[in-house]
Amino acid sequence: MDPRNLFETRTTYRLLRLEYLAALGVCAGLFLVHWAEVRLLPALLLFAYIDVIGYLPGLIAFHRSATGKIHRGFYVAYNLAHSFVTAGVVALLWCWLVRPEWALLAIPIHLCGDRGLLGNFLKPFAVSFEPKPHPAYLRLAAAVSER
Repeated sequence: MDPRNLFETRTTYRLLRLEYLAALGVCAGLFLVHWAEVRLLPALLLFAYIDVIGYLPGLIAFHRSATGKIHRGFYVAYNLAHSFVTAGVVALLWCWLVRPEWALLAIPIHLCGDRGLLGNFLKPFAVSFEPKPHPAYLRLAAAVSER
């Protein structure tokens, strides 16, 4: 909402997701238009590394935890892997070490898909690694509910 009130109403959350869906559409459209030039193996690698590094270890730890509490390092790994800043560094390194190519669109397709389609953003330490409503959030949502 603003720097002093860090929460979203249902409407602003949906609008934010809509922006990512629009970006996803642009990236997916470019990917499809240039399909003949896309190297599939690098595209799959660039799409998958985000979750292999950032999500799967935390998911496994979460399901192995009797309490659902996991080490903050899993949150940090998730947030770093799902950051557009990290994605930009990975893309720049790929361009420098490998070559610029259309397969790189797999990175923003993944990130925009997570945010736009699934509604997954970066994970704060105070909430469950796997989404479930926090009691404090439920109270806040009731207090600021849209009418």
